[in-house]
Amino acid sequence: MTSQAQPASKLTPSDKPHVELYTDGACSGNPGPGGWAFILRDRKTAKELERTDGEADTTNNRMELQAVIEGLGVLNRPATVELFSDSKYVLDGLRSWLDGWKRKNWMNSKKEPVKNRDLWEQLDELRAVHDLRLHWVKGHSDHPENERADQLAVRSRDAYAKA
Repeated sequence: MTSQAQPASKLTPSDKPHVELYTDGACSGNPGPGGWAFILRDRKTAKELERTDGEADTTNNRMELQAVIEGLGVLNRPATVELFSDSKYVLDGLRSWLDGWKRKNWMNSKKEPVKNRDLWEQLDELRAVHDLRLHWVKGHSDHPENERADQLAVRSRDAYAKA
């Protein structure tokens, strides 16, 4: 988590930091007040960083995407990132849909504009810098970091709901 970012292809795997990123989003109503959170852990040092925030009027999918964007965004150099998420929307988008959307000028399989394109474009830029390894975690299944990220996201959502 240091200096200027450069393309992931210019660094060897041993040069890159190896981190774990746990993310979650929460929304009350859809749309409604929402929160996002991430926990970022350096595998070498076990040092952790967590952040959370939200929006007054958003959707759950936007908060799930924002959590990943914010977590990747704090990395100052290319990294190998073990991304843990309970959002199949985020993981399927990264694994299967994103490249096709770009080829089809941001249209989905129904020939409709891709929802949340602004966030997907940010995530696409970040995945070009980092080596992402995607892991699905079942939500609310006693996975400690996923539960912690959920609690943080819910806390932010609730703060925006009261505002």
